[in-house]
Amino acid sequence: MEKLVELEILGLSSNHSQSGSFTLVMGEMEGSRRLPIVIGMFEAQAIAIEIEKIIPNRPMTHDLFKSFADSFKFEIDKIVISDMKEGVFYAKIHCKSKDTRVEIDSRPSDAIAIAVRFTAPIFCAEKVMSEAAIEFTEEDKKLESKKEVQAPPSKISPKKEGSLKDFSLDKLNQLLEKAITNEDYERAARIRDEINKRN
Repeated sequence: MEKLVELEILGLSSNHSQSGSFTLVMGEMEGSRRLPIVIGMFEAQAIAIEIEKIIPNRPMTHDLFKSFADSFKFEIDKIVISDMKEGVFYAKIHCKSKDTRVEIDSRPSDAIAIAVRFTAPIFCAEKVMSEAAIEFTEEDKKLESKKEVQAPPSKISPKKEGSLKDFSLDKLNQLLEKAITNEDYERAARIRDEINKRN
């Protein structure tokens, strides 16, 4: 049985490098790692309106899924971010009824939008966390809790972004640390991906 890490939603921010996309930041419940996932605008909206308890005029796709499941007496046991291949995350929705259990393949963004509607726990496979998560140190936590006026997260132009591959591994690790300190998870995720490509 693979080890699973329980996650919680920490935040959602618009993605400067890809217009129309957002970075969803997940944090482990019993630890200091953060898992940034880039998601589309529709899924970000679906997650945000459920967290904010906004009721849309007409059911959105994820609300429809919940109504459908409720009508057929299915529950969501949990959702699991199960794999990551070439920077793409994969998830499974674990459903159960009185006498059936099934796993449904899903994009993590859809699975999380569904999880918040069912108040189902969100997990990530340890192998995915060890590959894709960003360590958040005690020092970073202090900075976050102080919430003093800090330098805005460094915005990186596409031209400069292409040069990440020109940096040494040591320099990339320094840049990763700085991006985490500035809470620029979007940039941290890009630097993490570049580091993973080299390992």
